[in-house]
Amino acid sequence: MSATLIPETGSAASEMRRNFWRGVWRVMRRKPSRLVGVVIIAGFILMGVVGPMVLPEHLPSDTNAITQAPSWEHWFGTDPQGRDVLALVITGSRYVLLTAAVTAVITVVVGTAIGLFSGFKRGRWDTVLMRFTDMKLTIPGLPLLLVLATVWQFGSPLQMGLVLGLLGWGGVARAVRSQTLSLRERGFIEAARGLGLSTRHIIGKELLPSMAPYIAMNMLISVTGAVYSQVGLFFLGVLPYESDNWGVMLNLAVFQAGAMITPNALGYLLAPLLAILLLTLGIVLVVDAMDEIFNPRLREE
Repeated sequence: MSATLIPETGSAASEMRRNFWRGVWRVMRRKPSRLVGVVIIAGFILMGVVGPMVLPEHLPSDTNAITQAPSWEHWFGTDPQGRDVLALVITGSRYVLLTAAVTAVITVVVGTAIGLFSGFKRGRWDTVLMRFTDMKLTIPGLPLLLVLATVWQFGSPLQMGLVLGLLGWGGVARAVRSQTLSLRERGFIEAARGLGLSTRHIIGKELLPSMAPYIAMNMLISVTGAVYSQVGLFFLGVLPYESDNWGVMLNLAVFQAGAMITPNALGYLLAPLLAILLLTLGIVLVVDAMDEIFNPRLREE
């Protein structure tokens, strides 16, 4: 009765798992760029985990190599303190990825919980929760975020991820509610309700597994929004500079190194921009693959 995509027991379940992974491979093989997206995301995760372990927490300065142009020794040049720009991107990736991960988890958990409960219960609960969500969505996000960042000066990935997540769940709640309204009329949900199963069981065992791929895609999309938001705050200079972040690099490249007018500092500006664009590209490619994997209408058998 459950609409889980891959049953967990029995020989039939094993066969369905094999068919599922064969389908994944067909989707990836049809457009190899999607596999490139997986490699990109895996590379960033590896960089965020291993990079700061290999490189020192505070990169040494070299007064003899201040703001140098890209070279074989320094692929993206050096910053105004003589530090290797590529190494700065690698050490700063942990902050960026941790913040994005915390933001995505909070955004999806809160938005999914509200959307599922609202769409399933309908009635008064639906009205109250959706009016609250609509009110939340009408509040301008950027001005509010700037005010909160200026007042609280949240500098750690956990603090920033918490704030960004609590400000960004509205769209996910609306989208999940729409999916729930569609699924609640399906036969397996009607059968579960007819058997007298509890709301907790129906939501947790029937609806949630059916929506898992959709929720996973929303989580990946939330990562891109979190990256842009945090980098933007650091670039605008409203958060402490002692935090390692690509936004700090962009700010210093433009306002301290003069990257817009100094050719030697151009690599200092391009390196974090390329990292952001590459991460976004990887997420877009993976989401595209997931959409085809879990949406039969998009498959080209």
